[in-house]
Amino acid sequence: MGVSSADVQRLFLQAILSRRILSQKLAAKIWEKCIDAVKEANETVDIEYRADRNSWDNFVTSVNEALNPLDLEFAHLHDEVSGKEMYAVVNRKGDEIAQLATEYTATEIAYFKAVLEQIMLAPNESFCVSAMACLREVNSLKTNMTKSQAETTLSSFVARGWLLKSKLGRYSLSTRTVLELQIYLRNTYEGELLDCTICMELVTRGIACYTNQCKTRMHTHCFNNFKRRHHQCPSCSQSWTEANLAKLRPVGEPAYREGQDLNQRRARRKSTGDDDEDEEDEEERDYENGDDAEPEPSQSQPAATQQKSKGKRKAAREASEEAEEQEESPPPQTQTQRRRSSRR
Repeated sequence: MGVSSADVQRLFLQAILSRRILSQKLAAKIWEKCIDAVKEANETVDIEYRADRNSWDNFVTSVNEALNPLDLEFAHLHDEVSGKEMYAVVNRKGDEIAQLATEYTATEIAYFKAVLEQIMLAPNESFCVSAMACLREVNSLKTNMTKSQAETTLSSFVARGWLLKSKLGRYSLSTRTVLELQIYLRNTYEGELLDCTICMELVTRGIACYTNQCKTRMHTHCFNNFKRRHHQCPSCSQSWTEANLAKLRPVGEPAYREGQDLNQRRARRKSTGDDDEDEEDEEERDYENGDDAEPEPSQSQPAATQQKSKGKRKAAREASEEAEEQEESPPPQTQTQRRRSSRR
């Protein structure tokens, strides 16, 4: 089979798949080189090429039409820090976290998801987590991963572009993770996600309006472009004069507060307004802390008194249970209700 214009797409896909994520400028240059390669192989091939945005968008559309039967997409978003437009071929079907399976074991994927959760649920919209907090996640996994192995895996996540590590040693989401796992993030952390008020892309680094309850969140590069023409918040219309700009709150690592990792337990998403679930979660934390355990006998208390006290408590519990069984009028209480009653 001879060389045809369709080979441009094939060469282009081969080139970008070997790079995983790349800028729009580099992707457009690769497209141009692919056209040159096809024309060199067959001078009679007629390929229309113009170095403008409209031609690029049309080419991306044709690439995605070819990828669509495979549930893949040549997707793009802007880097949160630089504002550069970035592209990658991403999976658009199923559990996006499974894309890591080609590089990592099931245990390492589970560890990545645990670290990812702590980043997404970090307090104060800081979207970052310390190395120590990452290593604590090993204890939550029902595996035999050691902390030494976890350290090696964390380094691998950074080296392969899944996580970023700051100069202060804190881990956050990379552009690659936000781009390739965006569907997973939106489905899993819908209540925790922040979207840029200007570009509507995911925000894990940027600024927030200083007005209470205002929903404005922006990437820094979006904010810089916005403030050149506007001097008030797009949501609450609060004046953003030069004097007030210092009040803008950070989103991302600058929002981190000293000690938040030490106080942060594994925050789990739960429905609000359900007192029973809240109470059960509280008791589970008490149990983990040892607060719900039988009190240790005092060193100064005689052994006979300790035994007698235990016997009285046992007899009291048995009498209480027998009395409850004899009551007929009240409806049976749930375990949670009995705990509430005993507390009162």
